[in-house]
Amino acid sequence: MNLQRRLKSHPELHAGALNDILFILLFFFLIVSMLANPNVIKLSTPKAKSDTKAKQTVIVNITPNGQYIINGKNIAIDDIKNFVQPFITKDSTQATIAINADKSVPLEEVVAIMRIAREMGARTTLLVDNKGVK
Repeated sequence: MNLQRRLKSHPELHAGALNDILFILLFFFLIVSMLANPNVIKLSTPKAKSDTKAKQTVIVNITPNGQYIINGKNIAIDDIKNFVQPFITKDSTQATIAINADKSVPLEEVVAIMRIAREMGARTTLLVDNKGVK
């Protein structure tokens, strides 16, 4: 009898409180991982209805002033193929180059990256902004 009283006197851990704590931790780590990603540069991307969800082997950022930035490094257009090749070789079956270009960037610069990807046997996707588009 004394044993039963002792077991009942301990506070119970409610599943709802545990779920709230796990949600907060998950949300925290999601935010931290987004802030810590050096591959994504905030640009004014073109708007579109949908964004293709594809595994991104490499992200090539193209700024409004025509700079190509990969992994936080400015890369000349002539050096992009050599810089990206090791990433493509690691994931040769589904290698994808994501192009994150500002909407003011001339189309020729985006197509140049697409040509480089095709020469290396990689696919390309264009990162777009789907907020506010109906």
